[in-house]
Amino acid sequence: MRFDVVTIFPAMFGPVFHQGVVGRAIERGVIGFQAHDLREFTHDRHRQVDDMPFGGGPGMVMKPEPVIEAVESIRAANPGPVVLMEPWGERLDHRVASELAEEAGLIIVCGRYEGIDDRVRTALDAREISIGDYVLSGGEIPAMVLVDAVARLVPGVVGDPESLTQDSFAEEMTGWPQFTRPAEYRGMSVPDVLLSGDHARIKQWRRQQAAQRRVSHPKELKKT
Repeated sequence: MRFDVVTIFPAMFGPVFHQGVVGRAIERGVIGFQAHDLREFTHDRHRQVDDMPFGGGPGMVMKPEPVIEAVESIRAANPGPVVLMEPWGERLDHRVASELAEEAGLIIVCGRYEGIDDRVRTALDAREISIGDYVLSGGEIPAMVLVDAVARLVPGVVGDPESLTQDSFAEEMTGWPQFTRPAEYRGMSVPDVLLSGDHARIKQWRRQQAAQRRVSHPKELKKT
């Protein structure tokens, strides 16, 4: 799978995706990743990517020409769908990540300022995705979250594929308490059931704990 990100800050992505599971997958060629500088697709000496909004109002709006031209140049190598990281978009969850992981590639556009000229969404038939109801400085961090969530579902990225089936939200579970050595630390002991070797009891305990977490943190998983 190939990921192409369009941004005015391409250098932000290097430190994140040079390490960890995704970084190793990039090194092995399991997935491809490239961050493209949006300013390379401008046509004025100031390399301007934004302008004042029609109708007035605060802030600036990202211009349509450089974004559309950037995506058009990328599409020769990546025919995948276009995603705009926007706070009002569809909420990213496990279902959405799994759906996107079926694609051959994704072209992700990072918004900034007051947003992107809406003609970009129309012209590129783009899908708008949000990682939550809060304000960030731009779409770069949400794009990193999206790439990480989708990439790890691509076959060959995670070393142990079975671990994916046990992930939180994979089966609408919220995860269970995890423990490792030592079995006792500062008077706190690992639950006996986890030391029993009885895998049926352990599985039942984990499901019970996950269910309790759902009650303690009542979220609709499809909206998380």
